[in-house]
Amino acid sequence: MYRSDSIHYCRTFYRPIEAAIRWSGLERFESRILEVVGTRNIPSPEDFPRWPMLRLNVERIFDALRNRELPYGRAGITCDDPSLLDDPQLTIRHVDLRAWMTRFYPSHRPAFLFDDIERQLHPAISVEAVQALLADREALRAQLADHQREIEALRKEIRRQGPPERVLPPRSETTYLNIVGGLLTLLLGKSPSGTPYSSFETMEAVISALIAHHEGRPGISERTLWAKFAAAKRQVGAA
Repeated sequence: MYRSDSIHYCRTFYRPIEAAIRWSGLERFESRILEVVGTRNIPSPEDFPRWPMLRLNVERIFDALRNRELPYGRAGITCDDPSLLDDPQLTIRHVDLRAWMTRFYPSHRPAFLFDDIERQLHPAISVEAVQALLADREALRAQLADHQREIEALRKEIRRQGPPERVLPPRSETTYLNIVGGLLTLLLGKSPSGTPYSSFETMEAVISALIAHHEGRPGISERTLWAKFAAAKRQVGAA
């Protein structure tokens, strides 16, 4: 979007002097300048001594026209006719002027050709490059949103399954098996005089009591207890 205060000065085509007026930032003096210039295409050095850039910019435009860097025509119609260079109705299309200035004067971005965003960009950065970066950013945002949804789904699945079972280091596993095996030996064993250390006569009775008192806790299931108790007895026996 062009600034509201520059829309009035934007046209589909311009006379070279009209383009130079806008390039020089002299829009508010346009009627006065055009009255002095009349049908001439280039003002003389004595016409506007306070505005030397005006004549310089007109000369820049005509230099581009003569060297075929900038298309031109008459009354807005492009026509490659060198005789038009002296015609008072010589015109340059807005789009051609913009493309020419972007290429040959990238640091010059007058408001009648470029919008606010384009004027703030560094000359080495094109609008196309900015648009490409914005497109990349939107694509990355979409990917991030997808990954966040995947992470949330995994979190829900983890919460549903409960906390993961921790794997003990081999040394810690051996220590616990020794303790469990020793306790089982006491629970199911007898003193030297033959007196039972506990009321439990079998490992099955121990397991049944544990399940009755602690059912639902992690690891307190018949299958797990049988497996762990068997491993504990083997560990104590091996020791």
